Amino acid sequence: MKSLTLKNLQKTYFDPYSGTEVTAIRDVSLDVGPGEFVAIVGPSGCGKTTILNMVAGFLAPSGGEILVDSRPVHGPGPDRGVVFQSFALFPWKTVLDNVAFGPKMRGIGRPEREASAREFLELAGLSHAADRYPNELSGGMQQRVGVVRALANHPDVLLMDEPFASVDAQTRMTLQEELARIWQERRTTVLFITHDVAEAVFLANRVIVLSGGRVQTEIEIALPHPRSWDALMDDDGFKALSSQVLQQVRAA
Repeated sequence: MKSLTLKNLQKTYFDPYSGTEVTAIRDVSLDVGPGEFVAIVGPSGCGKTTILNMVAGFLAPSGGEILVDSRPVHGPGPDRGVVFQSFALFPWKTVLDNVAFGPKMRGIGRPEREASAREFLELAGLSHAADRYPNELSGGMQQRVGVVRALANHPDVLLMDEPFASVDAQTRMTLQEELARIWQERRTTVLFITHDVAEAVFLANRVIVLSGGRVQTEIEIALPHPRSWDALMDDDGFKALSSQVLQQVRAA
């Protein structure tokens, strides 16, 4: 388990239409502790995905610093696993080979990487799908493969960009419960981007509300684990926290 630190992070773009610089991220500082699950919420265009893309190394910051366990981030790397909104699986590879792809790129031999991939597939309840191809799976199953593919590379930090936005509501709730269970077992450090307040409160230890490229507020989520929708759906504490976060997002 490793920490993630953002120090005075900034991102500006040149807008060719207006001919001016546009500031997307303004002086964001954030500490995500080892094994912590932090969700970022906020209105559309507030900079949530921009932050994640900078942490992933896909975008260079205009200012500030990103550290994983005190090591500066200067581009993509195996210390950060990314799960996208789209499934982003290799359609020509089996589920097993998709999950084993990261370890393969790190030079791990076939027996070891396949054994590790099967362990993660079992963790996600996907052992029966190991020899199938992505187009033979439902959307929910494909996204579960995407999650365990990222975890199988043993990243220090798992970055998730609205990973369940493209599945139906019932499947989404199931995936949220499975992610909560997997996180509880593995305790990977997670930075999770979502526009869904209930999802953020259900999954996270702490919710960050972003507004205009700045951190507006941080809210601790003191709900017990393990978490399930059956237990929390009518829980007064869950409702109060969801209402608190929603009020902050609406104010943003």
